Amino acid sequence: MKPRHNLYLDDALSERLEALAEKPGTSKSAIIADALRQYLNRRAAQSVDESLKIRFDRQSRQLERIERDVQVVLETLALFVRYQLTVTAQMPEPDKVARAVGHDRFSKFIDQVGRQMAGGCRILAETREAAEQRQSPIQDGESGQ
Repeated sequence: MKPRHNLYLDDALSERLEALAEKPGTSKSAIIADALRQYLNRRAAQSVDESLKIRFDRQSRQLERIERDVQVVLETLALFVRYQLTVTAQMPEPDKVARAVGHDRFSKFIDQVGRQMAGGCRILAETREAAEQRQSPIQDGESGQ
């Protein structure tokens, strides 16, 4: 047996419900049950949407930080390449030995980058840790005075 509920509706809403219930195969109870079910489902969907919104906002902020970091890396690389091309003299054409040495050094550089990436070891992290270690004795000495 289904539980019974007493509802109070305003006159306009009651008239609309009566008009819908006059159609064959429908009842007031079925109409109200369907409407209540849809309302509750929307509320549940809204709570899911709210929790997803928080996660999407967090991911959006993380992506913005990643984009900023990539821009810093690209700018750093561009400045380094410009500096290197400005400072380094161009090799003369006939100097094939120097070019071969350059290609060999470049191949070794690419291999080193591949090993660093494959091993999960990052030179920036190592450099940052080394800088922090160099700064910590200075800070300890300052705090002791």
